[in-house]
Amino acid sequence: MIHNYTRKLCKSNRNYFLAFASMLSFLVSQAQPAGVPVVSFTQVAGGPSGGLETAVDIVNAGDMSNRLFVVQNAGFIKIFSGGAMLPTPFLDLRDTVLSNGEQGLLSLAFHPDYETNGYFFVWYTDKEGDCTLARYQVSAGNPNLGNQTSEVILLEIPKPLDPGPAPYYANHNGGKILFGPDGYLYVSIGDGGGADDPNNNAQNGNSLFGKMLRLNVTNQASPPYYAIPPDNPYVSDPNVRDEVWIMGLRNPWRWSFDRLTNDMWIGDVGQSQREEIDFRAAGSTGPINYGWSCFEGTLAYEAGACLPGETYTPPIFNYDRSDANGGRSVTGGMVYRGSTYPLLAGWYVMTDYITRNLWRIYPNGGGGWTVHLQPGGTGLTGTNNGITGFGEAENGEMYAVTWAGNVYQVAAVTAIPVKLKLFNGEWKDNSVLLQWNTDAEENVNRFEIQYSNSATNFVTVGTVSPTNNPNGASYTFNHTPTLPGLVYYRLAIVDNDGSVEYSRIVNLTNTNGIDKVKVYPTIVENGFITIETPDRMQSLVLTSMVGQSVLQKKMANETGRFNIDLHTVQPGTYIMQLTGAESVITRQIIIR
Repeated sequence: MIHNYTRKLCKSNRNYFLAFASMLSFLVSQAQPAGVPVVSFTQVAGGPSGGLETAVDIVNAGDMSNRLFVVQNAGFIKIFSGGAMLPTPFLDLRDTVLSNGEQGLLSLAFHPDYETNGYFFVWYTDKEGDCTLARYQVSAGNPNLGNQTSEVILLEIPKPLDPGPAPYYANHNGGKILFGPDGYLYVSIGDGGGADDPNNNAQNGNSLFGKMLRLNVTNQASPPYYAIPPDNPYVSDPNVRDEVWIMGLRNPWRWSFDRLTNDMWIGDVGQSQREEIDFRAAGSTGPINYGWSCFEGTLAYEAGACLPGETYTPPIFNYDRSDANGGRSVTGGMVYRGSTYPLLAGWYVMTDYITRNLWRIYPNGGGGWTVHLQPGGTGLTGTNNGITGFGEAENGEMYAVTWAGNVYQVAAVTAIPVKLKLFNGEWKDNSVLLQWNTDAEENVNRFEIQYSNSATNFVTVGTVSPTNNPNGASYTFNHTPTLPGLVYYRLAIVDNDGSVEYSRIVNLTNTNGIDKVKVYPTIVENGFITIETPDRMQSLVLTSMVGQSVLQKKMANETGRFNIDLHTVQPGTYIMQLTGAESVITRQIIIR
């Protein structure tokens, strides 16, 4: 199962390409649920006269009142009740909160016994920039007003110092707070800020930055007003704070629990290459490290940040930091468990704040995931109207808020009208023959054939017009790969409304031109490897079996025969990639 696949920094004889293909299997799926929902949004509050601004979170109190509480980054919380926004804030912390970019009032959570004890919790940055977790209590006699004077501070975490002109790093504060099905409070905190996690906080167990915390805040009447759950995964580890539930996060801005299965879904904002969704199955209690900044998504990032012998868990989904089919700031969402839109039941919905691309994720029945892109699919227009947070009402209906201050109900009343039955490829003479069948089609605009030599960055190499036969049809397409080695194909099915769903990835080996380059010995015992090539070699990269680059060498268009010194590389199994002017060659080698 992809969410159980782990990367370990140790010797391995696992075939790199099998591991790589397995690690990327979350991108697509051979099995697809019937009817992929097309998500839409209906505005229910906000707008120029809605009295909202900089909305970042929306939650319910779980008190049978059916109210929704909208958190404003500027420092106040307002109530949506009976189809209208109440004019008086539930809580106004503008004199307490520092609101500036990623700083401000960030999240709100109501205690599971809120009806009895009236406690609710907020996560914010104070006037000194400290990340702060505070407890408040509702006012006696007025359920629509929090008691401003009831604040109790549980955590006050100073931000890392910034060596630049600013006194501290202002970004990467997280964060979302939420009570789990176990009654404990979970707190997501970013790595503390600065590019590339300069203090390596996410991999430092003694820092609370770059972590998910798990706290017992029930019946805690004295400082620090919380206790450590005895089954927290690091309570017996002297090198990790007892509060820590998860390590290796960069900026887990929005995350959620599936109210039916209790699984945890985490959206973690990327640095320069990948945006990711992490998954922790219900019942998982052991240590989990999602890898930042040793990894960014599924890509190796900072080798110096990797912990020796540590096991890293990859995301179930990650996408390029691009403006086409990706984005630049993931807004993690939630699994729909309402009853109004049955087409959406069980689907995880998430977006990217910048591009407004929207994805829907669903189990594929084989332990992995099927992922469907809805490009710019939110249908939201207007400046600063990208989604900043998702939430749900007491009845499970899903809502979303935007930085512009708008509140939307999430809906899905149509489905992408195509069902892909098969997508395969095989070599025929010197080209690849791709074949696919559908069980049903309606309002399909086109099939795009997409090609890659990395399984991550795909380009469209052709299109095929659909028949739109309600009983399905069969198609073929021929393509000649330009580079030797492993090549990858996928099918993009584009609907008339712009919605897109992808087939599984097909990988094939292009042997054309590979034999021109000789690499020997493949079992290196004397510290040197020999390369003979007529092509003008430009670079050599040696990568471990978990994707960590251990050696990089520029080769200045060299041809002929030359030796590469590998004495500095630790024994183990590696993939050597040689990039030339006319070819890209990969070889598996073992260093002893």
